[in-house]
Amino acid sequence: MLDLLNMVLHIDQTLGIWVAKYGAWVYLVLFLIVFAETGFVVMPFLPGDSLLFIAGAFGASGHIDPVLLAVLLVIAAVTGNTLNYIIGRAIGPKVFSTNLRFLDRDALMRTHAFYEKHGGKTIVMSRFIPLVRTFAPFVAGVAEMSVARFQLFNITGGLLWVVSLVAAGYFFGNIPMVKEHLNLIVLIGLGAAIAPLILAGIWKIIKKRPFPRRA
Repeated sequence: MLDLLNMVLHIDQTLGIWVAKYGAWVYLVLFLIVFAETGFVVMPFLPGDSLLFIAGAFGASGHIDPVLLAVLLVIAAVTGNTLNYIIGRAIGPKVFSTNLRFLDRDALMRTHAFYEKHGGKTIVMSRFIPLVRTFAPFVAGVAEMSVARFQLFNITGGLLWVVSLVAAGYFFGNIPMVKEHLNLIVLIGLGAAIAPLILAGIWKIIKKRPFPRRA
C-alpha cells in the first residue's frame, strides 16, 4: 500500500513504470487520481499540475493517446469538482445552522456574497493553484453558489486546466532541459498563477485605504 501511495505521489517519476506495467489501465489510474484530488477536500496532496504535464509528455512519445487522455481527465476534473461542491452544499448549511459558538454565521453570509460576485473567477483560476483547487468547489457548495453558475465555470476551468497542461506536456515535456527542471517550471507556473491574485488583493487594499488630503 505504501509503495502504491509513493508511486502516486511521485507520478512524474513513476508514470513510465505504470504505463509499461499496466498498459491501458493507466487511463483509469490517472482518471482516479485527478478525480480524487479535485473531488475530496481531504486529498489536496495528490499530484495535479505535474501529473497532467507528464501525462501529456507521454502522449507525445506515443505511449498514451493524448486526445483520449485529455477527454477522460476533463471528465475527471469536472465530476470531481461537482462531487466536492455537492459535499460542501450538503454539509455546509447543516454545520452553520447548529448553535455552536465557534461557528461564524456572518462569515458564511460574507462567503456567500463573495461567491455570488466573484465565484466564477475563483472556480476557474483556482484550477491552476494547488490546495486552492481542492477547497474552492467545497467552499462554493458551502456558500450555496447556484448549480448552473457553478457548473458553467467548473466546466470552463476544467477544460482550460486539463487541455493547457496536457498540451504543454505534449509539446514541451520531452525537451531535455524541461525534464531536468520540471519542479522549477511547476513552481514558476504556480507563481504566475498566484501573482495576479496577490496583486489584485494589494490593489484593493490600496484603493480602500484613505489617503490624507493636502492642505
